[in-house]
Amino acid sequence: MRDQLERKKIDTFLPTVARWSRWKDRKKRIDWPLFPGYCFARFEAVDTLPILKCTGVVNIVSFEGKPAPIPDYEIDSVRLLVGSELQYDPCPMIREGAMVEVVHGPLRGVVGRLVRKDAPKARLVLSVDLIGQAVSVEVDAADVKPY
Repeated sequence: MRDQLERKKIDTFLPTVARWSRWKDRKKRIDWPLFPGYCFARFEAVDTLPILKCTGVVNIVSFEGKPAPIPDYEIDSVRLLVGSELQYDPCPMIREGAMVEVVHGPLRGVVGRLVRKDAPKARLVLSVDLIGQAVSVEVDAADVKPY
């Protein structure tokens, strides 16, 4: 898809993260999309049809039927990060107040409300609504996902 867009002279950006893939006889380092299903492209709103005709393009992120531009600082920040030597990993975007599930560690399977996220820790509140009681616990922020 990215190659098709570039052949149409459309400025694209596909941030990737290196991962090890394992086969029976070998391991190989492969670049995977950092945000699966998304390739960023800079184009004018009137040029949406040629983009939508590219194989693999399902839709264009839109708001009220018009392509929604992503702020340059957001794309520039991701571009700077992936171009650096720093280690990075994709993570779910979880806002304080959201319901989350613990997916790793001794509390795996626990569901609670995220009340604070201060990397590398997250504070969850587990509630028993019927009796109006709750308990708070701190877990590794990387161990939770949206519920």
